[in-house]
Amino acid sequence: MTIRYVESSKLPTPWGMFEMHGFEEVETGKEHLVLTMGDAGTDEPLLARIHSECLTGDALFSLRCDCGAQLQHALHRIAIEGRGAVFYLRQEGRGIGLLNKIRAYHLQDCGADTVEANEQLGFGADMRDYSILQAMLDHLKVKSIRLMTNNPKKVKALEDLGIEVAERLPHQTGRNPHNVKYLSTKKGKLGHLFEDDEDQE
Repeated sequence: MTIRYVESSKLPTPWGMFEMHGFEEVETGKEHLVLTMGDAGTDEPLLARIHSECLTGDALFSLRCDCGAQLQHALHRIAIEGRGAVFYLRQEGRGIGLLNKIRAYHLQDCGADTVEANEQLGFGADMRDYSILQAMLDHLKVKSIRLMTNNPKKVKALEDLGIEVAERLPHQTGRNPHNVKYLSTKKGKLGHLFEDDEDQE
């Protein structure tokens, strides 16, 4: 997969001023973003969140998942530290796409959990491809990261790509009555680590 850097611009947010960097998959035309604050290319490990697009959670405020809360919490943590990056990957529904995600939600409405729903549609539990990160990290001259995630498989996927994860930081937020089963499935079937049995990805 060939990733092409397109352009950067300032992005003012409620948490502070970020720099927004646009990237494109040459073969597919799919677009990805990185939001940075401070100098990403120093020798110090970069506070980072690898965030897969979740239109329902990030933009429509869905309480079925924890994604929107995690995105906002990551931006807040980076702003407090003054240096960091959110890699916003267009991999909706753990890689199955928005319309298939709606189909999966329908199956969940009928009793399936998030993993069972994906599998009933003929997909794997997690279809995301993190190899696209390498070109983005290289462009930003990132040497190593402190990764905000509850997902140890994400850490392993990055390390398998040769990306140094200096530290995994728990990233727990967004628990509510509508996503209890979802979070339980993430813990039980996807191996996510929740401290004090709290949250998420």
